[in-house]
Amino acid sequence: MLDSLYIGATGMQVQQLNVDTVANNLANVNTVGYKRSRIDFEDLLYRSVATTSQAGTTTAAATEGGKGMGAAVASVGKVFTVGDVKKTDEPLDLAISGQGFFEIQMPDGTLAYTRNGAFQLNADGTLVTRDGYPLNASIQVPADTTSIQVGANGQVLATVAGENRAVDLGQIELTTFQNPSGLTALGDNLFVPTENSGIATPQVPGEGGAGLLRQGFLESSNVRLIDEMVALIVAQRAYEINAKVVQASDELLSISNSLYR
Repeated sequence: MLDSLYIGATGMQVQQLNVDTVANNLANVNTVGYKRSRIDFEDLLYRSVATTSQAGTTTAAATEGGKGMGAAVASVGKVFTVGDVKKTDEPLDLAISGQGFFEIQMPDGTLAYTRNGAFQLNADGTLVTRDGYPLNASIQVPADTTSIQVGANGQVLATVAGENRAVDLGQIELTTFQNPSGLTALGDNLFVPTENSGIATPQVPGEGGAGLLRQGFLESSNVRLIDEMVALIVAQRAYEINAKVVQASDELLSISNSLYR
């Protein structure tokens, strides 16, 4: 079989995954705190090519001049550039103007991390995500609270009925990673650390590059429609040309088979 059939097939396969990645980015263009995915490719192993010298002897060509065997996906990772910040005026909406993450406690007791700062209160007055996962800082808001203030440094104060002074409810810390791109996505805008990301490092907002908190704001998705549309067109054209390679290889095989007729 011609190697070009296999090579073209690998090209079609990786470009299909490329289209899937772009489609997921476009689907989440309005998802709060979403980080766009990026796919990286690599070439497959090279194979030595047999050549015949003028003397009639057959030798194997050097690997540098060998024949490539197609393309493969090297990695699919997240791009953690900061998205645009939009004003909501909701007191429990928090945006991070830096590289930090909110630390969330999962139902099984493990920790996950998110950039989505759209919080709310559960029946116990605990600050939780929209899915009901509590913020690991364990902020508990009294039932008779009339207003909440979250400082840029993460300090949470509440105005309680009958109290002359604001009540200190605790401190929201942010978490940073040496390599955020190494985080593994769980869905629901949640991530967990891996060996590539490095360990989670708690930081007070405003220190260590974690960024400051902005109350009444939310971070938008960092997906850029123009960039994704261009990437979609490129992936589509690449898929088409690889399909042409497969078609041309099939025609060559048909010609070879017809020689025996």
